[in-house]
Amino acid sequence: MAKTLAGETSMTRYAAFLRGINVGGRKPVKMEDLRKTFAALGFQNIETVVASGNVIFDAAEPGVGALVEGIEGKLNQVFGHEIGILVRSLKELQDLARLNPFKKIEVTPQTRLYVTFLSQKPKKRLKIPHESSGKGFRILRVSDREVCSVVTLSPSWGTTDSMAVLEKEFGKRITTRNWNTITKILQFAS
Repeated sequence: MAKTLAGETSMTRYAAFLRGINVGGRKPVKMEDLRKTFAALGFQNIETVVASGNVIFDAAEPGVGALVEGIEGKLNQVFGHEIGILVRSLKELQDLARLNPFKKIEVTPQTRLYVTFLSQKPKKRLKIPHESSGKGFRILRVSDREVCSVVTLSPSWGTTDSMAVLEKEFGKRITTRNWNTITKILQFAS
């Protein structure tokens, strides 16, 4: 635990993104139970945002790796099935928002803006912007920690198709959130 000069434990604000819960009836997790589980781990100021598995919390753990390992173990124990997570500090999310990766995108009712969180550095680098040939899917930004992409929904292309491309390019240990969800998390976390 990190100590301040006054000897108090300093806390860091984090967001945990759970993979694949409450999707199509698979891996059901109630948000109340999720908050209780995080509280049992000793975290503070716990809030859930949207039922897709977004948890904001304060922790004294200085390393994300230890957080992920501890949270995944407890989630598996409590809910009886494997639930992968990715954790980002509030500062990382604020930095991403300041970059405003979607500022040049004209948003229509068919437009979806996504951030995909990566568990490891990408093995290969795509030429950015990367566009699927006529499919309505563009990757605007790739870093060691996330991918920012745009989907234009059509009868021949949808969000599920885009998720398949992202998993193929970046592996299965990723999780994706709509940009609106990220902005809600930042509002709740502040």
